[in-house]
Formats: sequence, C-alpha cells, structure tokens
Amino acid sequence: MAPHPAVQAIIDLSAGAMGGTACVFSGQPFDTAKVKMQTFPTMYRGFLDCFVSIYRQVGLRGLYQGTTPALVANIAENSVLFMSYGFCQEVVRFVCGADRGAVLSDVQKACAGSVASIFSSMVLCPTELVKCRLQAMHEMEESGKVAKGQNTVWSVVKTVLRKEGPLGFYQGLTTTIVREVPGYFCFFGGYELSRSVFAHYMGRDKEDIGVVPVMFSGGFGGACLWLMVYPIDCVKSRIQVHSLVGQQQGFLKTFMGVVRTEGFAALYSGLTPTMIRTFPANGALFLAYELSRKMMMQQFDS
Repeated sequence: MAPHPAVQAIIDLSAGAMGGTACVFSGQPFDTAKVKMQTFPTMYRGFLDCFVSIYRQVGLRGLYQGTTPALVANIAENSVLFMSYGFCQEVVRFVCGADRGAVLSDVQKACAGSVASIFSSMVLCPTELVKCRLQAMHEMEESGKVAKGQNTVWSVVKTVLRKEGPLGFYQGLTTTIVREVPGYFCFFGGYELSRSVFAHYMGRDKEDIGVVPVMFSGGFGGACLWLMVYPIDCVKSRIQVHSLVGQQQGFLKTFMGVVRTEGFAALYSGLTPTMIRTFPANGALFLAYELSRKMMMQQFDS
C-alpha cells in the first residue's frame, strides 16, 4: 500500500540526501575546477591546466576544497528538491485533474521538478556561496583581494556575518532561482525521457531498466541542465565570489559586464570539467536516490 503523505515526504527527503552525498564525492574535484575557471577565466589555459595547477599548489586536498559546504549544500538541496518534487507531482496531478498516484508524462514530471527547484534554491544558495568562496580562495589570496588565512568554512561564515549580516548568505539568490527553474525542467525532463527510451528499447518498466541505464539517464539529465543554464551559473559564481570584496553587482550588470569586457565565451569558462563531471556525479545521484527510495518504499508493499 502507499505510505502516508508525511511518510512519503520523509522517504523522498532521505533518498534525496543519499543522492546528494553520492553526487558530491563523485564530482567535487571537477566542480572545484569549474568554479575556479568561472571566476578567474584568464588565469588558466584550460581544464587540464587548472586541474594540474590546483594539484601542484595545494595537493589532492585542493581538489576537494569546499567539500564540507558542498556536502551540506547537496544534501540540503537534494533533500528539499526530491521531497518537493514528490509534492509538486501531486500538484501537477491536481491541476491536470488526474487521480492521486496516477502516472505522469515526462513533460509533467519536468514541470514538477522545475517548480520544486524554487524551494531547493532557498537552502542551496547560502551553502553554495560558502563553497564557491572556499574554492576560489587561493586565487583571491594570490591576487591580494583578501588576506591570507581565510580558507576555512568558519572563517568564511564569520566574514559574511560580520560584513554583510545573515542576508549576505543570499548573495546570488535571484540568479540561483533564474538558473534552477529552467535548469531543473531540463534536468528531470532529460532524465525521464532517457529512462523512457531505455524502457521502450528494453521492453521493461522504467523502474526496472538496471543500474547503467539509470546512471546514464542521470548524466544525460545533468548534461541537459548545464547546457541550458551554464552562463547563468557562471554569473552566479562571480557574484558570490566577488561579493567577498564588496563587488555586489546584480545579475544583469554582472552579465553585461562579463560580455562587454571579456566576451560571451567567458560565460562558458569551466564548461569542460562541468560536462565531464555531470555523468558520474548525476549518475551517482539518481542511482543512490532510486535505489534507496525503492528500498524504503518496499517496506510498504503488501
């Protein structure tokens, strides 16, 4: 039998947390390179140069700079995202006049994911701000924009609270929401579409297509997301990192400033590590989510 809505929400939240954890550990080094290339596009010749430079400067731990806030960010984001995703699917069913628990189309699920991303943005923005600042701290120190010794989670948090107050953690919130709404339509839409293609080809139900197809579908959904929203994410990273030294321009001013002074291509700095990262990271996210959710849901099977 179907679990109570409150229990269902807890299951979705827990499965989302498992997915977020898997996502971070499989993709953090690529995310670190992405943020550095986004915020300092002229400092590195490309992805490999950035990757090697990080390793030479700080060692292996440099590739995992910001892992703690990234874990907090991804666990919080994906817990809220997948819990809201389940709720938003019920909203879509209500709007469409379908029965509770009725199977939704891939497009309907994409719409539910898009709306759910608004809720996840509220918990993602503060932790992602700390993560981005930590990831770019070495470059900020080398350029003399900040004093050395601010490369811990607590020092970044204290700096934000002292200089900007609690609302300082929401630098880039508007840009985050602008990124998430279309991005997660593509994310869930691409994931569900890919699963549907695999299910049709294999002659199976979407829930039984196996590990590799689920991971590929997760990676495909992630690729769809980043190709859609990457320039917006680049602007968000700049706002969150450069606001550390008082450069608190809004989305449009930052966007136009980058295009005018560096060219449109600068908005795609760091795309290579992002696309490399998306398949293992999002594949691991959806695999962990689907497996843990299925295991918990089996407890309610009659």
